[in-house]
Amino acid sequence: MTGTAQRYDAVIMGGGLAGLTLALQLKQRFEDIDVLVLERRSHPVPHAAHKVGESSVEIGAHYFDTVLGLKPHMDSAQLRKFGFRFFFSEGRRDIDQVTEIGASRYLSVPSYQIDRGIFENYLAEEAVRRGVRFDDAALVRRVELAPDADPEAPHRLEWSRGDETHSAEARWLVDACGRASLLKRKLGLAEANAHDVNAVWFRIGERISLDEWSDDTAWRGRCDPQARWLSTNHLVGAGYWAWLIPLASGSHSVGIVADPKLHPLDTIDTFDKAMQWFATYQPRLYDALDGKRHLLQDFAFLKHFSHGCKQVFSGQRWALTGEAGLFLDPFYSPGSDFIAISNTYITDLVAHDRAGRSVEARAQLYDQIYHSFYESTLALYQDQYPLFGDPEVLPVKVIWDYAYYWGVLSQIFFQQRLTDLMLLGSLKEELQHCQRLNLAVQELLRAWSAASPRRNIPVMLDQAAMPWFAELNRSLKDPRLDGDAFKARIRASTFQLRQLAGEILGRARADNAALADSTLPAILEENMATPPADAPAGPLLFAAPG
Repeated sequence: MTGTAQRYDAVIMGGGLAGLTLALQLKQRFEDIDVLVLERRSHPVPHAAHKVGESSVEIGAHYFDTVLGLKPHMDSAQLRKFGFRFFFSEGRRDIDQVTEIGASRYLSVPSYQIDRGIFENYLAEEAVRRGVRFDDAALVRRVELAPDADPEAPHRLEWSRGDETHSAEARWLVDACGRASLLKRKLGLAEANAHDVNAVWFRIGERISLDEWSDDTAWRGRCDPQARWLSTNHLVGAGYWAWLIPLASGSHSVGIVADPKLHPLDTIDTFDKAMQWFATYQPRLYDALDGKRHLLQDFAFLKHFSHGCKQVFSGQRWALTGEAGLFLDPFYSPGSDFIAISNTYITDLVAHDRAGRSVEARAQLYDQIYHSFYESTLALYQDQYPLFGDPEVLPVKVIWDYAYYWGVLSQIFFQQRLTDLMLLGSLKEELQHCQRLNLAVQELLRAWSAASPRRNIPVMLDQAAMPWFAELNRSLKDPRLDGDAFKARIRASTFQLRQLAGEILGRARADNAALADSTLPAILEENMATPPADAPAGPLLFAAPG
């Protein structure tokens, strides 16, 4: 590359959710840092933007509202989510006569339904207000990474904006380009995984009022507020789940995520096909959508969307964040969580570099930890879709998955311990034990569901009525613990997960004694954790269906 190039401390290729939040985090950490964000789309983008990823969960929500200080926007311009909610409604119109999983009231820690168009427009404006240079309609044409042998040499890149060509030098270069992933392609970092699932989604320009799908006042009264429509609603069946997510713009997002072995992509890859599919598998949703066909705003699909990446952080001062690196599955909405985690690691690497310290070893460790989080979370999804239609096993899985998420990864993030390598190292035995517990429980759930009677009784399994569960959520709001107290919390979570895993094993064996061959009993026999003084007494699971 030739010509005069402006020098930046960091250039972020991609001005979507991942890139803009990273820019804000960098400016928050270092007031004097020079950051350039290059975004291919022209701004402002339309509301109900043609993107998936509207639902956030606790880590991502905390990152947005507290870490980045965006709570006024989240409260005023987005919707507070009424948690996750699941209905075993395959082939049914009587949604009040099926098993429902969800909370009857809001739990302590907020999460949000995010209109990506509104949010990304706001993030771009906020980044500019904080001193970030934001160039939209910018197409990156060429990237040259600094030679490994020269630790002071900058990365160089060229981009076009209209008829003009620009160039820049960057101390740090971050790929936040989503699936276009310029660095991943340039460096050959793409890595497949074994989670083969497809998704289609669209938006309708009007609310879908799920609360009005029944006139039963008792059913409606199970929730306070009577606003199930504010949940991320999952209509589930064997091999798939369909989502309903409201957006602040007044639109409603609808999606289908399916295992192609049970629901091939070519049966749902157009709006008309998806509607016909709903007529068969989720007829009550079909009824709600049929009269709104003229309000269709967009339609998209992704084949085999889950992917890995060989490396996301480098001591050579480059990194990938968001979908440019890893992507798991929209079930449980982990996308913004992994953005929060990767951006925090990148910001810390930049901090060490600006302090004159080598980042080679730290980048390698962060990459290993990040991939460990990815592998642990992938286990929640891989080969699990066939059990999604099981009204007995999926509710148990949901409770386990939440307990694992809130008890381990969320505690690390909320307690600001992601980059505390010494403290995390002192908990290596407990964290690895929890990972192995999770793998064994997921294996057990698959085997249990294969023999489950799948009783679908008209009951709401109320997560808010489980004191330990509500308290685990509330604990995320606790002030920062010192090192010893944090260790005690993770050890208490390890004990609680072991207790819950033992109950799940007992519940599964009560249904099918042959499940004794599971790998879980051997893990539970390990002498790992002593009960904390405040360990909850009594069962952790809700009552088994009668």
